[in-house]
Amino acid sequence: MDNLTHSLVGLMLARAVGSDRDKYLPATLVIAANIPDIDIVSGLGGALTYLQYHRSYTHALVFAPGMALIPLLIVWAAVRARISLRFYLWSLVAVFSHLVLDWTNAYGIRLFLPFSSRWLRLDQTDIVDPWILVVLLLAVAAPALSRLVSAEIGSRSGPGPQRGWAWFALLVVLAYEGARFAGHARALEVMNARLFNGEIAQRLVALPNRFDPFRWRGIAEGDGFVSIVPLDLNQPFDPGAGRIYYPTGPNPAIDAARGTRPFEVFGRFSQAKFWKVTPLPEGSRVELIDLRFGTPDRPGFEAEALVDAAGNVRDARFGFGPLPVNSPN
Repeated sequence: MDNLTHSLVGLMLARAVGSDRDKYLPATLVIAANIPDIDIVSGLGGALTYLQYHRSYTHALVFAPGMALIPLLIVWAAVRARISLRFYLWSLVAVFSHLVLDWTNAYGIRLFLPFSSRWLRLDQTDIVDPWILVVLLLAVAAPALSRLVSAEIGSRSGPGPQRGWAWFALLVVLAYEGARFAGHARALEVMNARLFNGEIAQRLVALPNRFDPFRWRGIAEGDGFVSIVPLDLNQPFDPGAGRIYYPTGPNPAIDAARGTRPFEVFGRFSQAKFWKVTPLPEGSRVELIDLRFGTPDRPGFEAEALVDAAGNVRDARFGFGPLPVNSPN
């Protein structure tokens, strides 16, 4: 999930459980709700290093207690304020809120490191969900508007509106995530009842639409084909409305590309692999595309290798967007 959403959730937690005496609780919980993303520093090593380390150890359950301590140390170093056990426990809750929100989207999270490197994901919300942001921003703005109205009419205002709106926002976000979970399950159920390319799909994926909770992007993998099809839970589903792609099967050029670091790292991350080999005059271009973030025609996350006619990899790279076309020397 995006960091603005994480920050607002941390702020809502502080407003929901804090009091006038908890002067530094909002800052503590906003930091705690973002602290797992401290692994963003791995981006200094480039896109591939970032992909390798993002949402790994700082997002793992076993390290959450340590991550929750960092915001307290930051606040203490900044203001030398006394930090209580209660602050630490709510900091831990804010860290958990980050892990849960990241778990809900298609990117995924390695929650059980170092014991398991498996990526876990619910595929129910986009990395940026505008409806969650609207609810959280409303909960921020409403108390300020209430104070303005109270000042105009000369009445006194207390922490009640802030706390009430904070609880409202947290409960609405929780209910929204529950509805998204149910919608995702329904989308998979609808797809599972259909044939794709005349066959029963071997694997199904339903990915959320950023703006419309009823619309999903379906991926159905079969024997030697992949069908990418739109799905609207308010309309009859037509599995033929999508497009069928045929990945490249076993190929020496693919075998050569697999041994490069970009393909090793991206291969461990990718959860919806599509292999594509394009013949070139002096070799071939090998692409590994993650269908969660694009299509074979318009790839998002992808690794690419240029392999010459002798099977030697001349270049291998990874990008978070379409890579510029290149050819072997």
